[in-house]
Amino acid sequence: MNFCKYILLFLCLATCLASCNEPKKLTGYVNPLLGTATLWEPEDLGYVRKIKGRTWGAEVFPGSSLPNAMVQVSPVTQFRSGAGYQYEDSVIYGFSHTSKGHWNLLHVPMLPVTGKVTANDYCSTFSHNNESARPGYYQVFLDRYNVNAELTSTLRCAYHKYTFPNEADKAVLVNVKRSNNNVREWDIQKVDDNTFTGSQSGEGKIYYYAVSNYKISDIKQLKEGEKDEVAIVHFVDSKGSKPLELKIGFSFVSVKNAKMNLETEMLDKSFAQVQNEADDTWEKLLSKISVEGGTNREKGLFYSCLYRSFLWPALRSDVNGEYTDERHEVANNGFRKYTDPSFWDDYRNKLILLGMISPDVTIDVLKSIIDKGEKRNGYMPTFFHGDHASTFVAGNYLRGIKDFDINRAYKLLLNNAFVPGRGGRPYLQEYMDRGWIAEKDTTNVPTHDEYKAAVTKTVEYAYDDYAIALIARELGDMKNYETLMQRSENYKHLFDTSTGFFRGRIDDGSWIADFDPYYPYYAYMYREANAWNALFFAPHDPKGMIELYHDHNAVENKLDSLFSEPWKGYEVDNMTGFIGNYCHGNQPGHSIPYTYYFIDKQEKAQCILDSIMNHYYDMGADKLAYAGMDDAGEMSSWYVFNAIGLYTYSPADPEYIISVPLFDKITFNLNGKPFTITKKGHGKKIISIAYGNQPVKGYFITHQQLQEGKNLVITTE
Repeated sequence: MNFCKYILLFLCLATCLASCNEPKKLTGYVNPLLGTATLWEPEDLGYVRKIKGRTWGAEVFPGSSLPNAMVQVSPVTQFRSGAGYQYEDSVIYGFSHTSKGHWNLLHVPMLPVTGKVTANDYCSTFSHNNESARPGYYQVFLDRYNVNAELTSTLRCAYHKYTFPNEADKAVLVNVKRSNNNVREWDIQKVDDNTFTGSQSGEGKIYYYAVSNYKISDIKQLKEGEKDEVAIVHFVDSKGSKPLELKIGFSFVSVKNAKMNLETEMLDKSFAQVQNEADDTWEKLLSKISVEGGTNREKGLFYSCLYRSFLWPALRSDVNGEYTDERHEVANNGFRKYTDPSFWDDYRNKLILLGMISPDVTIDVLKSIIDKGEKRNGYMPTFFHGDHASTFVAGNYLRGIKDFDINRAYKLLLNNAFVPGRGGRPYLQEYMDRGWIAEKDTTNVPTHDEYKAAVTKTVEYAYDDYAIALIARELGDMKNYETLMQRSENYKHLFDTSTGFFRGRIDDGSWIADFDPYYPYYAYMYREANAWNALFFAPHDPKGMIELYHDHNAVENKLDSLFSEPWKGYEVDNMTGFIGNYCHGNQPGHSIPYTYYFIDKQEKAQCILDSIMNHYYDMGADKLAYAGMDDAGEMSSWYVFNAIGLYTYSPADPEYIISVPLFDKITFNLNGKPFTITKKGHGKKIISIAYGNQPVKGYFITHQQLQEGKNLVITTE
């Protein structure tokens, strides 16, 4: 007996030692709930909240998805609120199947229910104490129905697992008329004993094919008013301990394709198998960048941000390659169809990171926007504001991603740059005629009013011209290259030397008189910014930008003032998280800190970068809030790049500005050939940079150099 005890003790110790020596999986660092909370406290917001509604948070979803997948199966705590989930909410209305974070999507919400429900009374309370999330998995306990809900997914399918009380009759509510969009039509029907199918139309018509492990008795429709309409799926002999499991395939083409997607990806697999495969998929992606040193908090933020960077754009084609194109026709052109990227939000960094980590996805996204552009008026797609597909195309092509038709892309981009028309650049004729866009001459503009955003458009069009010029040079089109390079200096037309700001002009060329650089606008002169956050935007021409000022001291004083003069208490939904007047909660100013580099004050830039990484990614009472919206991964990608000591200062150019990494050593697997980044010293001032034991002049390193797979050593003091 004693001998057996010793053997058992030995085996326990051996198991313990083995598990202690196992490295932690990178997915274990990811918290999908990060970014779901809203900022409320004045010290976080930068002002005292007076409006009852919430400010715009990161607007991200905590549910299950694979990288750039069609399906995002996630809880809905509030419709028409970003990704549908807000951490401070207390009820869940269902689990939807698509999500992004821009007040759209949330197709076909479903909710397990028991007992009597009505079309306008079915949501359940929940507690964060009984909620968990990790890549490819989400779980929550629904208090009202005593149901434990678990979710996992594949690229095109969702797996719902609901554990009901033993004595309860199991049912699932399908919210046929609700999503974040206007649902124009819907359908649901029983097909056989274990299957129901249907569709829902709203930002694309999505079809679903759902298979249950319980037999379906009937599907009843409940209606109370025009908006309140749901369907309840009941099951035969459903009492007992066996969980209700739904395997659901989705398609934007047909129910037939939804069934095919389900049969290919999920139908014969268990919940645990699907979840483990999802975890493995994420582990493989996250392992493209490994870090050493740093705290557990920093690693958690890093891998959570890396995870968050790869959820959009989303897949829209089926396993057989079919997709519904811009003409609403079924097409199959040999590539995977993806949604448009959020170009204004993420051209700065995320779309370059996508190319570095997932070049195969990037190629198909490029093919997708070319296909869409050719079928939609001949213009390259734009998003919200600006014309930054140019940067996406140029930045990835010049980094070696060339398995797409650059000439077709270039033709579309030239139309955007030279041919006024619906679908191209707004106010293009005006921009071409005089080199800048005029703003309306008015006063007392309310913050949220919509105007031209003329200053932002002018300086960004100038950068877009530069990006297209790079492609023109690659293709030997020197005439357009020279024209576009000349136009790339148009940003200078709106620089006011008397104030040191970019400033709006009216039609006669005079400056807008009602000018307050502290006042934030939604679209008057500046897009979602004030004059301070529109400073120093000419990433293609930092030398020319600096020369707009009297000398380096003037630039330094301007930057110091930006980061030190306090925000004046303006309450704006889309501007939160301030260092002085610099707003990290929105994108327009995200490249400004690097301006210090060009006046030989790199260490000042690093102070700002470190402060942002340390304070603005796990804010709020629950440490789950970003400084602002993630905007399809832009905010997250900013952190990823800066944490490893590289940033896409001019994303169209195949190079990176070097900063002080957060971690001691980084190994980046770039298309199968790893390069490393090593930090020496603990200071903020870079005293030397070497790559492959050769000194690097200045602060930039090219993508081509990184592809050589050598060691980048950054020494600080």
